Amino acid sequence: MKLNLRPAEECKYDAVSLGEVMLRLDPGEGRIRTARNFRAWEGGGEYNVIRGLRRCFGMRTAVITAFAKNEIGMLMEDFILQGGVDASLIKWMETDGIGRICRNGINFTERGFGIRGAIGCSDRANTAISKATSKDFDFDHIFGELGVRWLHTGGIYAALSEQSGETLLRAIRTAKKYGTIVSYDLNYRPSMWSGIGGLNKARQVNKEIARYVDVMIGNEEDFTACLGLEIEGNDADLKELNLDGYNKMVNQAALTYPNFKAVATTLRTVKTATVNDWSAICWADGEIFKSTDYKDLEIMDRVGGGDSFASGLIYGLMTSENAETAVNYGAAHGALAMTTPGDTTMANKEEVEALMNGRGARVRR
Repeated sequence: MKLNLRPAEECKYDAVSLGEVMLRLDPGEGRIRTARNFRAWEGGGEYNVIRGLRRCFGMRTAVITAFAKNEIGMLMEDFILQGGVDASLIKWMETDGIGRICRNGINFTERGFGIRGAIGCSDRANTAISKATSKDFDFDHIFGELGVRWLHTGGIYAALSEQSGETLLRAIRTAKKYGTIVSYDLNYRPSMWSGIGGLNKARQVNKEIARYVDVMIGNEEDFTACLGLEIEGNDADLKELNLDGYNKMVNQAALTYPNFKAVATTLRTVKTATVNDWSAICWADGEIFKSTDYKDLEIMDRVGGGDSFASGLIYGLMTSENAETAVNYGAAHGALAMTTPGDTTMANKEEVEALMNGRGARVRR
């Protein structure tokens, strides 16, 4: 496949993300409702991808987001800097002492175990990034003067507010003007769309965004809910996945949106919270490529697995322009990310490539 990426020497950044970054509070092996201690992380559906591109794959990345200018915002910035991601594009917004003007988002997440599924409880209304407009970011400067090879964003940011969808569209249109490749993870969250028009609004916004996307990413629910593309033969609880149905859906997506250069979807069968079957497929140039199957994958923390899939996929596409290679980078990176706590990856490229090449879990000394 041919992506026509901008030359690296013309661009300050290999990839940037646009979206919300929240403070994740994690009760570890316990439960949110009974916890007395929480471990703090940063995380966000769009940000996790470019952090993986930086931390695991060594690419030059930055995050476009906004924080309320207070101690929590500065903590978030510090986490981002620890991950090696450039924080210079963050918009800092003045706020009052209790968050009436704007605030920073918080996400409580418990991992689940066995028959007890993972639970997320977010507190993210009226955050700085949900109120940000295109005037708060100089997109022509970012994509034109600084130069960006790849923009990643997604449906979580689009659903934050009516304003965020408009800001996202302006960013994507500007990125395309300067030749930046755009990837988008549909990441459908019914609860986030419920207050701004529900499923109909989600489809309206995402169908417009899809017209500008080069690489579209999602899972079974995402494509159905956001783009109205049905997957034939799946049972309601997704205990068994119908691969033929996925193949038809992906081909239909490519026909509906001829601007798509690649379409990728993760395949997850949830046996328990801690044991999943995991793999992925990627369409490109009229062909569908399937990753290695990770049967009975043992999971410590599933949150962020899809984001790590996306970062591996993007790395593979940027460096090889080969969909089969890319989908295997994505599936291996996502699998490894789910063996560690937190939203973001703790793997490195050598570990990803070793897993792709079939190395087992024997101790290394």
